[in-house]
Amino acid sequence: MKKILVPVDFSEYSENALKVAATIAKKQHAEIVAVHMLGLSDAVITKEDDSMEGMFFVQLTKKRFAEFLDKDYLDGITIHQTVKNYKVFSEIDDVAKEYEADLIVMGSHGSSGLTEVFVGSNTEKVVRTASAPVLVIKEKSDFNIKRAVFASDYRLESLEVFNKTTNLFKKLGIEVKLLFVNLPGEYYLSTNEIEQRITNFLVHLHKDDNILPEDIAIYSDYSVEKGVFNYAKRVKADIIGIPTHGRKGLAHFFSGSISEDIVNHSKLPVLTVKI
Repeated sequence: MKKILVPVDFSEYSENALKVAATIAKKQHAEIVAVHMLGLSDAVITKEDDSMEGMFFVQLTKKRFAEFLDKDYLDGITIHQTVKNYKVFSEIDDVAKEYEADLIVMGSHGSSGLTEVFVGSNTEKVVRTASAPVLVIKEKSDFNIKRAVFASDYRLESLEVFNKTTNLFKKLGIEVKLLFVNLPGEYYLSTNEIEQRITNFLVHLHKDDNILPEDIAIYSDYSVEKGVFNYAKRVKADIIGIPTHGRKGLAHFFSGSISEDIVNHSKLPVLTVKI
């Protein structure tokens, strides 16, 4: 891991994310890219008469950045800071690609209806569109994470995400509990069907992974969200990992809406990786 992108709105939520990013950066010898989305109107940045106003906001933001990043826990970490006049949070992905970020860490307080930048809906937009893995932090944390739950539908199209997520957890020294959530109704699978799918999935993994079918917990619940939360509570997990299909509209467990619901409603940190 070389670079971690942290969207910043100067709130306590973005500082929570920055602290976690700093912890990871020190372990991985990575750099941090802090980005603030200015969101000026087109009139301010295009009209000649208003150019001074635009420059004022840019300079003010740079000053706030200097104060915001003046933290002891950032000592020894290379920090890049950038100001973008983006108004759509899906454009965070453009910044991540520009800096070749391996991970996006962002704060959120879920769907509470507050007026700060990192409300649940904006976090959802990043989760939905980001090519890089997104780690969502809800509360102040020293990120002393020991155990993760990673839920998957174990379809072959999820192999890349499975490998990427489990490898990231391994790099961070986090034990991973693997989970399949069995649902009632049209998604219900018999025990034999689940075992066949899991076995077919595992034979495509690298032999060094040493994962056996019995290493994957099969948990029945009324929704993926409930299954993930209930199982995470049962095994005392510190973080949840999930794949997401974004907004492709595919009829799989981890469609964009389900992943976004988990991100919004979880009190634990959530790592999402796009399929």
